[in-house]
Amino acid sequence: MMQIAVFSDIHGNHAAFEQCVEYALSYNVNMFIFLGDYLGEFPYPQKTMEMIYRLKEKYTCYFIRGNKEDYWINRRNNNHCEWKNGNLTVGSMKYCYNNLTEKDIHFFQSLPISQEIKFEGASTIMACHGSPNRNNEKMLPANDKTNQIINECASKYILCGHTHIQGVINHGNKVVLNPGAVGVSLHSGGKAQFMILQQNIREWTYKFIHIDYDKEKIIKEMQNSGLEAMAPYWIQITKHLMLTGEVSHGTVLARAMKLCEEEIGASNWYNIPSKYWEKAIAELLTS
Repeated sequence: MMQIAVFSDIHGNHAAFEQCVEYALSYNVNMFIFLGDYLGEFPYPQKTMEMIYRLKEKYTCYFIRGNKEDYWINRRNNNHCEWKNGNLTVGSMKYCYNNLTEKDIHFFQSLPISQEIKFEGASTIMACHGSPNRNNEKMLPANDKTNQIINECASKYILCGHTHIQGVINHGNKVVLNPGAVGVSLHSGGKAQFMILQQNIREWTYKFIHIDYDKEKIIKEMQNSGLEAMAPYWIQITKHLMLTGEVSHGTVLARAMKLCEEEIGASNWYNIPSKYWEKAIAELLTS
């Protein structure tokens, strides 16, 4: 019987990733689908990449390119990379990029933003990070744009990530499945999330997984690696999200930008003064 583990949004959280892989293998998973955003907010990104390469060698794996991968590719090609000269706002991006190898960049460049996966005797699956059309587009429930995307997709089953929210969207006779996020999941109680697909004749059944992992290990690594010093505000949000499963980086970033705009009339997402980060964090993470 075919059983597939579906991972998305690891964001470099190697401790969570390792726990998810161990669980999947204990469940007799024999195939993996990765929906992108392999690195991002966590220390020692090579630990995550090494695990990915090992799985790639040993198992049948499908890999999709997320929007995070575009950051690293564009930075290497010096395209659309205003953030390279930003302040502490983009410290985690700089840290991650500085730890990438040529092998990593070439791997990311080889990945599609979506892929139709065909299985003998079973319904095809469309795998993507955001949507089949764009890897930074969110597929949200009760949303007209999402419904249009579903209607235009030939596959009955669509796998997507990007929102970091585990869930199902049913529209007509089609199903959108979001496995949640391995690294920093939202509305999860701080658990790592992924999904297991199981073939049932032509159709697919799914099981959402939520598991805990060694967060204290990761927090210590944030300090010891120098990541926290490079990105103090971003890492503060990451820690809160790890422990509670609430308040996304995007929410705090938007508030910091709004505070900056209100006071000085403009803001750049990659270069926000520290005082606005401190105000936004005080409002959203400690209230």
